[in-house]
Amino acid sequence: MTRALFDVNVVLDVLANRVPHVDDSAKALGLAEAGLLEGVVAAHTLTTLHYLLERELGAARSRRVLADLLRVVAVAAVDEDRIRHALALGWRDFEDALQAVCAEGEGCEYLVTRDKAGFKKAAIRVVTPGELLALL
Repeated sequence: MTRALFDVNVVLDVLANRVPHVDDSAKALGLAEAGLLEGVVAAHTLTTLHYLLERELGAARSRRVLADLLRVVAVAAVDEDRIRHALALGWRDFEDALQAVCAEGEGCEYLVTRDKAGFKKAAIRVVTPGELLALL
């Protein structure tokens, strides 16, 4: 089955209802929810999401939202090897490098993001949510 790692911006589009991006992002994540692909997020995506959502939703609701997300996606480990690999890439944005390393390490065919420019050197195919929908 096709695997896709969802960048934090795509997941945040959905969880924070960020217009105009929410439509395509929700449909793309919906593919994972429907079992049409295996969705993955990096472990650090969850900590970032909690930090950002807690301010608006409160701690308890943020935890519930993340628990719901975990029913749809798997979590890619962020360990010392992946961190060292991402650092060695020398990308300007370390967080993007770590997302790419996690996607590659999890055997994902796609990394889904709205910031394709940040992933020009990625070893896997980088697509926007809309492009993923057109592909699948």
